[in-house]
Amino acid sequence: MARSTAIHDRVAEAILDAAANLLAGGGEPPSMAEVAAAAGVARATLYRHFSTREQLLQALSTAARDATATRLAEADLDAVPVSEAIARVARVIASGGSKYAAVAGRFGTSDYAGDAEQQIGVMIKSLLRRGIDDGTLRVDLTVDELTVTLGSLLRAAARMTADHQAGVEKAAALVTSVFLHGTRNPAGPAPSEGTELQTRRS
Repeated sequence: MARSTAIHDRVAEAILDAAANLLAGGGEPPSMAEVAAAAGVARATLYRHFSTREQLLQALSTAARDATATRLAEADLDAVPVSEAIARVARVIASGGSKYAAVAGRFGTSDYAGDAEQQIGVMIKSLLRRGIDDGTLRVDLTVDELTVTLGSLLRAAARMTADHQAGVEKAAALVTSVFLHGTRNPAGPAPSEGTELQTRRS
């Protein structure tokens, strides 16, 4: 029974990975036939795990958001300067690849309805609010504007790692550098040493 469960879980994970890759590529949500082909399983196998496309997409969304919320909570964002905290967020998302790409792209939207979604939204907006309040980020931009901008860049980082265009550290450093370059308050505090090092290495 344990071996059977493990095989079942591995097949389900392969299906979710395939769906994530297709979904993160943009466009309309993939069909069940497209997901089955990408995962290398028969359509009957796919339907045994997920009876509808909506169920499949919901499972993917839930898994990605739960993982994102957990890893962001473990990143201790409040314990470091804003610039380093943004770098940590970027590393979390970049390391998740395609599974996190769609989630990152929804930061700042009204889709955060569940516990994980609310937790992610609170952490990101709290970080950006702190950046405005302590002078790190521009005061002429709202938290919502910053959130949408960061979310778009994070989605790009996840896409780059999913497509093997860049490693996690390079993708995260690129996003951090681009975001801070465009949103930094010229009169604010300098980036932390660790963040500057990551940016130079990119």
